[in-house]
Amino acid sequence: MKILFLANRIPYPPYRGDKLKIYNLAKRLRDKHELYLLTFTQTEEDKTYKSELEKVFKEVHLVHLPKWKSAINCLAAAWDPKPLQVLYFQSAEMRRALNDLLQKHSFDAVHVQHLRMSPYMVNRKEIPSILDLPDAFSLYWERRKLVKRGLLTQIFENIEQKRVLRYESILKDYRLSLVCSQEDLEYLQQKHSANNLRLLPNGVDLDTFKAGGHDYSHNHTLLFTGNMDYAPNVDAVAYFVKDILPKIHEKFPDTKFIIAGQRPVRKVTELASDKVIITGFVKDLAAVYNSASIVVAPLRFGAGTQNKVLEAMAMGVPVVCSNIGFKGLGIASGEGATMQTDPHAFANSVNELLASQSLREETGSKGLAVTRQRFGWDAIAEQLEQYFSEII
Repeated sequence: MKILFLANRIPYPPYRGDKLKIYNLAKRLRDKHELYLLTFTQTEEDKTYKSELEKVFKEVHLVHLPKWKSAINCLAAAWDPKPLQVLYFQSAEMRRALNDLLQKHSFDAVHVQHLRMSPYMVNRKEIPSILDLPDAFSLYWERRKLVKRGLLTQIFENIEQKRVLRYESILKDYRLSLVCSQEDLEYLQQKHSANNLRLLPNGVDLDTFKAGGHDYSHNHTLLFTGNMDYAPNVDAVAYFVKDILPKIHEKFPDTKFIIAGQRPVRKVTELASDKVIITGFVKDLAAVYNSASIVVAPLRFGAGTQNKVLEAMAMGVPVVCSNIGFKGLGIASGEGATMQTDPHAFANSVNELLASQSLREETGSKGLAVTRQRFGWDAIAEQLEQYFSEII
């Protein structure tokens, strides 16, 4: 098949989130199919990754959309009922580049990544297209409203949630729309009465995050990973340091909390202390996971699934996480990850693991088994391949 990937962000380096998903899927499809990429760049650094992506895609086409121009798009269209998330990625240049590619090539299918890119292919009914949603975006905004914030922030989030929910019905106009968790799928089916929704899970690179040699003997390092300018992650670490970590320090006073991830914002860097270490960007995440006694993921809002949970489980590291994204994994609590929503219960579960090497080993082994069985990118790429065949 000849497939065009239409992405809102350049999928390199493939460290987190939607970049990771597109890159890993394409890397596994490239040997059997002819792949093309059309995507935005936001910085000059983004442009330097074109040569790396050309190792995966036959052609890579970049449209530069700096953040200042996106901000103007949002301000100039304040009257527009579309969500700011969609307005931010409006681009006449992208439409021209897409039209040129569609005229030049006869694609068998187009993969449209994220609600943000959905306007670009929704009216091109002659070309089979899949809309791949990283998560139920309206569910993300609905949960975000539940976390107490300033009045102006609450007003904005109420408006944006309503706009996203209304606009999200565009998913019904695609031949297939995909989400990464059963929880998100059920939510969108209920909200939009959509019968074209399918499941395409997030995965984990089992070559990069592979078990072997993890040291279960130590009990002094808690780890959180993720992009540290992403609102759910920022909220999660601040909440953990304020409401959960003190309860852990009552029993294990020497325990350190490591926050590993690129672009830490001020709210994150201000958490630093002798017991809270902020690393910034980490190239070798696998080594960081291996250094952890437990990975924690106390997110209070979001949707989809959490890559940090899957990566830790793939390496046999025990996880304690919130309910956000947990249901979408389709596992029982304790099967690699223990789910807790109350801060006291969360701290207690961490303490139980810190107190018992055998429990850490048992939990890690269960997580390792389930990720090997269900969350490898090879199997997920095959599923996407079947979806392309279905719409064609």
